Formats: sequence, C-alpha cells, structure tokens
Amino acid sequence: MRRIILFVFVFVYFQSMAQLKPVSSGAYRWADIPVVKSNDREGRKIMEGTTAGFDYFEVHATTQYKGAVPKPSHTQTDIEELIFVKEGTLKFTMGADSKILGKGSIILIPPHEAQAIQNVGDGPLTYYVMMFRSKNKMDMERSAKAGGPVMLNADSLKFVPSAKGGGIKYFERPTAMLSKLEMHITQLNAQGPSHTPHTHPDTEMIIILEGDTYMTIAGKTYQATAGDIYLANSNELHGIGNAKDATCRYLAIRWL
Repeated sequence: MRRIILFVFVFVYFQSMAQLKPVSSGAYRWADIPVVKSNDREGRKIMEGTTAGFDYFEVHATTQYKGAVPKPSHTQTDIEELIFVKEGTLKFTMGADSKILGKGSIILIPPHEAQAIQNVGDGPLTYYVMMFRSKNKMDMERSAKAGGPVMLNADSLKFVPSAKGGGIKYFERPTAMLSKLEMHITQLNAQGPSHTPHTHPDTEMIIILEGDTYMTIAGKTYQATAGDIYLANSNELHGIGNAKDATCRYLAIRWL
C-alpha cells in the first residue's frame, strides 16, 4: 500500500510539473488579476510557470486585512522566496528572529527557514511573493556565505539622486537558488526613457510603485501603472520609460 501511495504521489507531482509552461513576457495588470477572498485576507496569483533558469516560478500577492489571524509558521524544502511589502506594516518571523517591516521592505527566505507573517499595522497589509526553484542544484553553502536570510527595512536604505531622478539600491548577491539576485528602485521625474533598450542573460521583473510607465519587450510595447508588473525573459531586448511628465517609481528585480 505504501508503494502505491508513493507511486501516486510521484506521478501526480511530475504530472503537475509537466503541465507548467514558460511564463510569458509582458505586462501583468493588478486590475485584471482574479481575487480570491477569505474572512481576513485576499490573494492574487499573478504568474506561474517556468523560466530560463527556473523549473518552478510563481508570483502572487497577498492582502491581510487589519487584525488578520497569522497562519502557522512553515518552511519550504526546495523553494526560495522573496517578499516585497507593497503597503502596510508586518511582523516577520524567520527562525528565532523577528522584525517589524514597513512599505518597501524586502525579505529573502532561503529553503528550510521557518517563516511567519503577521499584520501589525492599522490598515491592510499587502505584499508580493516571488517563489522559485532553480534548474541547477540548490546551494545552501553559497547562500550562507552571501549572508543567508535577509529582512531589510526600507527605512535603512538611502535614496541617491541622479540626472533623471534617482534610485535606491537593495542588494546584489548570490542565493541558494541563484548565482546572482539584484534589486533596486528607479525614480524618473520626467517623461522619457530610463535607458537605451538592451539585453542581458538575466530575467528581469519590474513592479511599478508609482506613476505611469511604458516598456518595450521583444518588439512589443506595454503600459503599466502602480501595482502592475512587467516581465522580460532572458536575452529579450527591452527598455522602460516614464509615460508622463510626472514622477514614476519602479522596483527592478534581476536574477541569473
């Protein structure tokens, strides 16, 4: 009986993996994403599939209402997670450490780390979650050498002005699943491109934080506003710009 159960589990697992398709480049608009609600929270699955470097990749957003009951602490065995706080204030517990983190904060959770999230603010808490498993072998020693888990409060980061606006650097480092993970915020104060369209081996995801933007990816042009996401797959020609003569801000996440 145990062999039958194990066979069924393995069969179902690989069937589910076989059904995953490459995640498409383009714009994923917050207003178009279906919402699943429960008593004290709501969720939005934004994308799920594979990429050049991942055999599993998922992005979703969760909103915990004020006073939401925290879910029990849990761990991932072969999945790494990255969390970005869109709005609100949370208490994040990872292992024996807890931190209060606000809007714009980042959390990197290596596999095997126990984690729990609680809304401790006076309003809703919304955060994006990026979950990923590399096609290459997981490397926990590489993660540890790079600093291991991250709970980075946005208040500790410095805004650096530039000719077009400015930016905030989060970090650039390897992780358990990645040889490189880089994150930064760009602010553009006037209409026009951020930079010349370019390519790179990294896959790049951009979360719009403020304003109206456009992005050309592999010959197609998309528009996105606050809450929306762009995805440019590996080696695709792409370039982003400010669509209006007003401030726009976006978070860029690149990985390899």
